[in-house]
Amino acid sequence: MDSAEYERKIAARFVTFDQDGNGYISREDFSTAAAALLTEFGATARSEKGQALYIGAEAFWQGMAGIADRDGDQRITKPEFVGGAVKRLRDNPARFAEIARPFLDAVIAVADGDGDGSVSPQEVERALKALGVPADIASAAGGSLDTDGDGRVTEEEIVAAFAAYFTVPE
Repeated sequence: MDSAEYERKIAARFVTFDQDGNGYISREDFSTAAAALLTEFGATARSEKGQALYIGAEAFWQGMAGIADRDGDQRITKPEFVGGAVKRLRDNPARFAEIARPFLDAVIAVADGDGDGSVSPQEVERALKALGVPADIASAAGGSLDTDGDGRVTEEEIVAAFAAYFTVPE
């Protein structure tokens, strides 16, 4: 795949992070995502899980801003996202996964209804829909993340899929 095609496909993923649709990714988008997840799963911001989610969201924002916010304005535009956050990580999806891991760990903890450290495909679907993913895509993703077919989605399955989605186009 040539560079222009890669950039076009990755640019389409920008909207996943731009929670308020204002054309850039900011700290507020990560806070909005955390609040939506807490609401969906009935957790409070002051709970241990809620605090971990907000801390994870902030860590994810800081990581993204550190590699993508080229002008230092605390906003990541689509060109910055493509040129900085993703294009620079194309050959190292594991680095992107490490930036996202604190947030993803906290999402799992919030969504994990039975407390076993993993989530069901249905819990993944609920989380994705809370983040604005269309229902059909959320449903398909929930099932496909259970790579070993055991009915549970682990942190490693989620982190690997997340990194692949945001750094390697289909």
